[in-house]
Amino acid sequence: QVQLVESGGGLVQAGDSLRLSCAASGRTFSRYDMAWFRQAPGKEREFVSGISWAGGRIDYADSVKDRFTISRDNAAKNTVYLQMNSLKSEDTAVYVCAARRLGDSSYRYWGQGTQVTVSS
Repeated sequence: QVQLVESGGGLVQAGDSLRLSCAASGRTFSRYDMAWFRQAPGKEREFVSGISWAGGRIDYADSVKDRFTISRDNAAKNTVYLQMNSLKSEDTAVYVCAARRLGDSSYRYWGQGTQVTVSS
């Protein structure tokens, strides 16, 4: 089992950058695929970006491609990051980190989320 804690959210202006972090507990972090999701007010949760356990596969939603970058540190910090550049007002949402154990079909472990607000 893994526990996830996000940080790095805040209030920024359009065009600014933020880096979100998701710290994972446990010694088997490298056995989990990781992802970021987001949920805006009145909207369903949506996939933002995902990274495989060793970082060999990375996926992005079309809406954030070329602006966001996901990465992970398995060796020292057990942390996954989301670098968000050129932020837009439509990126405003609660961003949630999720983990999927190798072999599982769905993400079963979720953090509490961190609020990102982009003012235009």
